Order: sequence, then structure tokens, then C-alpha cells
Amino acid sequence: MAANVEHGPSSETEINPKVSSDILYWSKEFGVTGEVLHEAIRVHGNHVVKVRAALKSHEVTGPQHDKKGA
Repeated sequence: MAANVEHGPSSETEINPKVSSDILYWSKEFGVTGEVLHEAIRVHGNHVVKVRAALKSHEVTGPQHDKKGA
């Protein structure tokens, strides 16, 4: 029997990266992969507002991933 991922997140204000249904829900909500979402959470924390802002401005990764001059 498949898990029902149509339900909402475990919290409306925080993303729990250890809960697969949260990752599925929020990655779909933001239109990104789970990997991108995990990276945004790692860099910016798990608050939905901060993650949303980071993904909108494409500031998911830190300066160590900047490819200028490579």
C-alpha cells in the first residue's frame, strides 16, 4: 500500500528534513528536488519563510559553490 503524500506538512512554519513526507510536500510546493530542499535547509535553516526566500532568490548554496573563476 502506497503512502498518502496528499496530506499537508507536519508543521506550517518549519520543515523537518528527517520526515520524508515533509520533504515530499515542501519540494513539490517549492518546485525543487529533495536534494535542493535539503541543501537550502542546511544553509538557511528549517523555517519555511527562510527556505522559500532562499529558493526564490536562488541563494541555496553558500559561496563555496560559486563557480566564478573556475
